[in-house]
Amino acid sequence: MESKTVAATPVDRSHIALPRVLGLWDIVGLVIGGVIGSGIFLVPKDIAFGVKAPILIFAVWVVGGLLSYFGAVTFAEMGAAMPQAGGMYIFLREAYGPLISFLFGWTLFLVIDSGTIATLAVAFSSNYLPYLVPLNPFGQKVVAALFILFLVMVNYVGVRWGANLQNFLTVIKFVALTGICVVIFIFAKGSAGHFVAPPPAHMSWPLIGSFGIALVACLWAYKGWESATFSAGETKKPEKNLPLGIFIGILVCIFLYIVANMAYLYAMPAGEIANSKTIAADAMSKAIGPLAGSIIAFIILFSIMGAANQTVLCSPRVYFAMARDGLFFKRIAEAHPKFLTPHLSIIALGVWALILTLFFKTFERLFEYVVFGEWIFFGLTAAAVIILRKKRPDLPRPYKTLGYPVTPIFFILGAVFVAMSLLITAFKDNIMGLVIILTGVPAYLLFQRGQEARLRKM
Repeated sequence: MESKTVAATPVDRSHIALPRVLGLWDIVGLVIGGVIGSGIFLVPKDIAFGVKAPILIFAVWVVGGLLSYFGAVTFAEMGAAMPQAGGMYIFLREAYGPLISFLFGWTLFLVIDSGTIATLAVAFSSNYLPYLVPLNPFGQKVVAALFILFLVMVNYVGVRWGANLQNFLTVIKFVALTGICVVIFIFAKGSAGHFVAPPPAHMSWPLIGSFGIALVACLWAYKGWESATFSAGETKKPEKNLPLGIFIGILVCIFLYIVANMAYLYAMPAGEIANSKTIAADAMSKAIGPLAGSIIAFIILFSIMGAANQTVLCSPRVYFAMARDGLFFKRIAEAHPKFLTPHLSIIALGVWALILTLFFKTFERLFEYVVFGEWIFFGLTAAAVIILRKKRPDLPRPYKTLGYPVTPIFFILGAVFVAMSLLITAFKDNIMGLVIILTGVPAYLLFQRGQEARLRKM
């Protein structure tokens, strides 16, 4: 009897669905872990230097927190209505069409996300790890590379693995930052008088300008909550868990940031904070002495890893969604048949971040260029809520933006203010950022042509 070999039917990995495994507390962890990086340890100096008076310092953090909250509740409506992998990319596509959404995803991959990971990897290996372990320049590059490879491997083998790492790092950050505040309040020989002195200067245009510049720095410290929407396609009960998780996460961040600044001000007057490059370590040293620098460096290492892991966990879902729309490299649309992750998208981001880290010394400059454009995309995304209420009134909206339309309008105005402030203070740099974003136009036309050719063959 003659045996016959039956060829196995190849699996189309570009149609494998990503499983919904992220719960409420995973979303909370993504928000907190993404927002709390190194900003709370660096930005207070710039804010104190700009506005001088403690009452204005707190006002900056409160206003920045409110604007971030308005953005969070606005984005949450669209995340609940369109719970697909890609988040902001999906919202922009539905409101404005594929070109605008592609330019967002293109910039995210080319500079924003890859530059974020590269910046955090370099900060981890070169700025803070040497506090604990002496490293020469070659060793720092090796550690930066291993840092990226580790996060890629964890997220490659499952979203659950990446989320578990994120939750672990978030708990450490929350406990550590809370612990810093408690130690300073108990052991530092500070003064409550630092909360009110010096008084604010009389209202003037220069003061308003300084407040605006400080607010830009503050919003950079709050940034990161929007990435949770990228994983909407893997969230269980997204109509409930996504908006609630973003809401809880951003409120926790606002609370921690304000308490941390109260601790810093209790230990040191505003004038000293304005001149401190290592504010957390300097404030802690008032409480426990020279050991403070090493303790803060250790805590910042966890904060940096959490922020980088959030990027590796969430952002590849954007390129994955682009590829499934036919607007990115075809293989990026594949999901791993066993791990059910956008594995090639994760690898692509990791490889490009690794190249930036090891071979491009100017990547941090490129990253700074596109911050202006990123805030334009934020404003456009918030405006998408209003546009889609008119354009898609039939779209099911399990959650509707609290305070609509006031909250999205305030966030849009905040995004425009940040973008214009950046443009005024560094015009040439931000025009260069627009040029980088617009390099996506020819790329879009090429991908679109390729998609049309594939459709004709079908």
